[in-house]
Amino acid sequence: MTFEVCLQSVDDAVAAQAGGAQRVELCAALVEGGITPSLGTIRACRDAVDIDIMVMIRPRGGDFFYTDWELDVMEKDIAECRKIGVAGVVFGMLEKDGQVARTQVQRMVEATGPDLSVTFHRAFDVSAAPFAALETLIELGVSRVLTSGQAGTVPEGKEMIRQLVDRATGRIGILPGCGITPENVAEIVAYTGVSEFHAPAFTTLESPMTHRNPAVYMGIPGLPEYERKTTSEAKVRRFLEAV
Repeated sequence: MTFEVCLQSVDDAVAAQAGGAQRVELCAALVEGGITPSLGTIRACRDAVDIDIMVMIRPRGGDFFYTDWELDVMEKDIAECRKIGVAGVVFGMLEKDGQVARTQVQRMVEATGPDLSVTFHRAFDVSAAPFAALETLIELGVSRVLTSGQAGTVPEGKEMIRQLVDRATGRIGILPGCGITPENVAEIVAYTGVSEFHAPAFTTLESPMTHRNPAVYMGIPGLPEYERKTTSEAKVRRFLEAV
């Protein structure tokens, strides 16, 4: 059973490895669903841990219909990931009608060359026809699909995930993610028949700052400025013990 920990820093990756995770998905701005982390962060993570690193390739938050300039950025980011030597990349593109953007996905798969594994992320969950999308991604050589079963969370979408596993017949990996906890992971794995799962393992870290100005926001107003989410080695172990 492979546990892929979703995280956003070098410290997170170190904690995930110490807790026993076999793979991480490295992102920035998880509050937006994850975007591409900086090259410095990717390089530092590669230096800090020995486990597989999957890098999010997503130039912005929002939908998954991209401009030519955005696609150029994504292709360049993939080229840099190849140079750094990570295990793989994570991306997803859709057409306006919700179909998989075949030409764009093929372009990015080709950019990975023989070196990188490819995960099609939860753009899959807002695609118009999931089983047709699955076949398209198999044809294009995608390694796995990250999905909540086209529902808000994996527990809500577990029936669809089980159907995707049955349809995939080993031709592509099905990676459930969103809403998986140490308390429900064993039931999810047993019900769906997956061999890997994806989840954050966060705990809340209080800022050590003694001087604070609560009137000023650096990000989204209302989100706490003096605490942040960080990966917990102990919580990673709780997931693995549960399965």
